[in-house]
Amino acid sequence: MQPTLLILAAGMASRYGSLKQIQKFGPSGETIVDYSIYDAIRAGFGKIVFIIRKEFATEFKEIFEPKLKGKVATDYVFQEMGAYMQGFELPADRTKPWGTAHAVLCAKDAINEPFAVINADDFYGRDAFEKAAAFLKNDVNASTYALIGYELGKTVSEHGSVSRGVCEVDENSNLASITERTKIALEDGKIQFEHADGTKEELSPATSVSMNFFAFHPSVFSLSERLFQNFLEKHRSEAKSEFFIPLVVDQFIGDGGGVVNVIPTTAQWFGVTYKEDAPGVQASLNALVEAGEYPNNLWK
Repeated sequence: MQPTLLILAAGMASRYGSLKQIQKFGPSGETIVDYSIYDAIRAGFGKIVFIIRKEFATEFKEIFEPKLKGKVATDYVFQEMGAYMQGFELPADRTKPWGTAHAVLCAKDAINEPFAVINADDFYGRDAFEKAAAFLKNDVNASTYALIGYELGKTVSEHGSVSRGVCEVDENSNLASITERTKIALEDGKIQFEHADGTKEELSPATSVSMNFFAFHPSVFSLSERLFQNFLEKHRSEAKSEFFIPLVVDQFIGDGGGVVNVIPTTAQWFGVTYKEDAPGVQASLNALVEAGEYPNNLWK
């Protein structure tokens, strides 16, 4: 069975103002997500499921259906605030979606096979998709999930601090924990993490970090549903609380539900954390095209 790729794209429109302005980086006007889909198809993924906001469904399909028709199966799922709340009332002041793990949960009825999850606006690289596909075809099960681990040094921005899920990996290459570090920055050629009290700690460029590229068995849906109920009991009245994928993964490990393999990739990640990152992303993609990694026009 071919695995599915679930793309978290519900936040795209809010960041770009309108989907019509999704930033074009490739030589033929490709967006970052175009490269992820291209890499996924050649790695053997059989279906692409987009998590989007309902109000942008028509625009979204107009962008992606002409490119992907006949190349891969597609489906569209909406992240709606009231989904899976089961008896809990939506707080009146809540405007923010419930977070990445809730977005994944919203795809429950669309996915019955092993699947990977990625962000729409991150470039992950061919190696990452090939490793994820191999894991999903051969090794995934209800007690074995995975995340693609990036080297921290390949994920920082020269234009400001970034947030990264810093992974602690055990001797069996399994995840022991993920800790969200919000202020990681390059300073004088070193990678520094700033603690809440202002003190700084140097991190090795080889530190394994999560860029939200996970590989799951469909059993993750029932686990997420249960944990979302727990989350709502405790945090629903907090206007900005979010139910993130690492919360589910940590609970899965902590409760003895199974293991999460950390699969290292040598791929260079890039994304646009700051608008100043954009020229560098464009230059990196052009270099990959010139090196023959990608065709000049992905969908021709």
